[in-house]
Amino acid sequence: MSTTSSEHITIVPFEEKYQQAFKDLNQWWIEQYFKMEKMDHKALDNPKSYILDNGGYIAVALLANTPVGVCALIKMENSKFDYELAKMGVSPEIHGKGIGYLLGNAILTKAKELGAKTIFLETHTSLQPAIHLYKKLGFKEIKGVESPYERSDYQMEIIL
Repeated sequence: MSTTSSEHITIVPFEEKYQQAFKDLNQWWIEQYFKMEKMDHKALDNPKSYILDNGGYIAVALLANTPVGVCALIKMENSKFDYELAKMGVSPEIHGKGIGYLLGNAILTKAKELGAKTIFLETHTSLQPAIHLYKKLGFKEIKGVESPYERSDYQMEIIL
């Protein structure tokens, strides 16, 4: 797959048939660097009820009809943020091919369509490629938001 480029990628909305890919792509990166936590299981085991039924959205990147990347937009309640960009995972075989950037842009476009003004995300300082991607998408570092994740030590926002 070394010749993969972003021109061959199609971004589509989540369907039930992509549920296992959504879980697998995220579980892979989480377990590479950290451990699965309660909130991971909640989102990855039940994307329809936890994300979609609550006003969120999931984008799926397809290469030849095979899911190679995913990203969620989770509606935030009782927060100064409208949504959270979360659960972005890309197949390790095609890291560095621009899939994350395509997914991030698709999520931000969807957020605007949904009327969002502010998007939040959280990550870990050890994930420098991810932080670089988020900055490229326009996110800026913020501090002071309580996190349900043990691994979260770096938070960002974008104002649309």
